[in-house]
Amino acid sequence: MSLIVALQMDPIDSIDINGDSSFSLALEAQDRGHKLFHYLPTSLTYKDRDISARAQELSVRPIHGNHFTLGGFEKINLKDDLDVILMRQDPPFDMSYITATHILEHVHPVTLVVNDPVNVRNAPEKLFITHFRDVMPPTLITNDKNEVEVFRKEYKDIIVKPLYGNGGAGVFHIKPNDENLSSLLELYEGFYKEPLIVQQYLPKVREGDKRVILVDGKAIGAINRVPAAGEARSNMHVGGTPEKCELTKRDQEICEIIGPALKKQGLLFVGIDVIGNHLTEINVTSPTGIQELSRFSGINVAKIIWEAIESKL
Repeated sequence: MSLIVALQMDPIDSIDINGDSSFSLALEAQDRGHKLFHYLPTSLTYKDRDISARAQELSVRPIHGNHFTLGGFEKINLKDDLDVILMRQDPPFDMSYITATHILEHVHPVTLVVNDPVNVRNAPEKLFITHFRDVMPPTLITNDKNEVEVFRKEYKDIIVKPLYGNGGAGVFHIKPNDENLSSLLELYEGFYKEPLIVQQYLPKVREGDKRVILVDGKAIGAINRVPAAGEARSNMHVGGTPEKCELTKRDQEICEIIGPALKKQGLLFVGIDVIGNHLTEINVTSPTGIQELSRFSGINVAKIIWEAIESKL
């Protein structure tokens, strides 16, 4: 099966080829004989129900400083000219991102979009977990400062973060004796119109924040991300260290609870975050972690994802 595949993503010149999941997916697609195109989300155009993009043919190779070649620009029709679109631009999940899902909704499923743009729009990371109450930590989503104060009095030790943030940006650990909560809420109010998400602090995070990869609703494996000393965040963007780990019985239980919903909603490639016994996020917009998982486990995760994509066609 030879497919024509477009990657809708950010500029490819600045990616880390040793850690970028989109690059791994592109390499695997190329190895499978698929033809690749690259375009930026800002190149999407809707005109009279035709969806197009100003794209460039792409070839990739695992060579630092020489990891890609782009051809000349050409206008491609996303419904007529392509078989698969990988929606891989990085969050934040803002109105630009949401607009892209609305445009791609006119393309899918004639051209398979991974992940399904309608359900990407309906499943932002920190909100989607609220549909799985039995596995999430105590959580508050609000703009009301009084509600945050009441939540803090109840749980003492809390995490405060922007509802649509990513990569650990804007995440604060507020300890019981911390006097900065009011100032922090004022700061958030100046930067964000959206509600905040507040969760009970999970001390197990010191042992790591596990990233579990699911493909078509099934758990493939996991890596552990351990926060740096003096840091509450485990994201690798902010110094978290990836470690080899195995799926625990609780990890499997969580995946079995959420897996059927992911599969039903066309969320084919998903990364969830698990701290201790709790699910803290479901990442569907542009999940990461497949290169680290492949290195630690020996599993070719990109191959598994492409086999799942091809099975849909």
